[in-house]
Amino acid sequence: MDHDGVDAVLFDLDGVITPTAEKHMQAWNQMFSAYFVERGIEPYSDEDYFRYIDGKPRVEGIASMLAARGITLEEGDDDDPADRETVHGLGARKNVIFRELLDQGIEAYPGSLEYLDALDAAGIASCVVSSSKNAVSVLEAAGLKDRFDIVVDGLVAVAEGIPGKPLPDTYLRGAELLGVPAERCVVIEDAVSGVQAGAAGGFARVVGVDRGAGREALLAAGADLVVVDLAELVPGLAGVRS
Repeated sequence: MDHDGVDAVLFDLDGVITPTAEKHMQAWNQMFSAYFVERGIEPYSDEDYFRYIDGKPRVEGIASMLAARGITLEEGDDDDPADRETVHGLGARKNVIFRELLDQGIEAYPGSLEYLDALDAAGIASCVVSSSKNAVSVLEAAGLKDRFDIVVDGLVAVAEGIPGKPLPDTYLRGAELLGVPAERCVVIEDAVSGVQAGAAGGFARVVGVDRGAGREALLAAGADLVVVDLAELVPGLAGVRS
């Protein structure tokens, strides 16, 4: 990918920089599998994750998954405990499981680190734009918190009333905080909803990272190109140096 005219790269986190998407998938699987078994309904699968949950704000993903099984729950409140039978309560259950998995440790994808290093050498700014409310914890666990001055995550979105993906607003907020026009930013995403957000925001390019969503699905969502590892983008920075 040619980086001429690019002043900033806006990264999704889970599945793009860190393999936390796998831990999120495990946490959702454990939570929904137990919940559906209790109700005696169709079992949860990884296909459900990509169809209903991947890349969406937590509450929206849970509501979408429940609707697919014909279940309607009260939304509840953001501070609902894990034992409360609400959408937020199920989100709390999932988060308890995720935190336990995160405590086992997390390492960034080597190719993503290589690309971040190349961006730094080229003087191209970067930030994280994630739907997750655990983004800062993930960055800290991976030893990457100091690399990003700007993180627009699920907590920021709630606090500022910013609509989540697939709308482009969180990415546009990231570009605004960096002080870079959207048309000079690249968005990098592994989720269909995140690619849709990038495609809707008027950004210079949208790069899909295929960690399971599928190349064709990411292209159909609006990706300009799809890679399997961010190291593939490093040659496009040759000759671009600060």
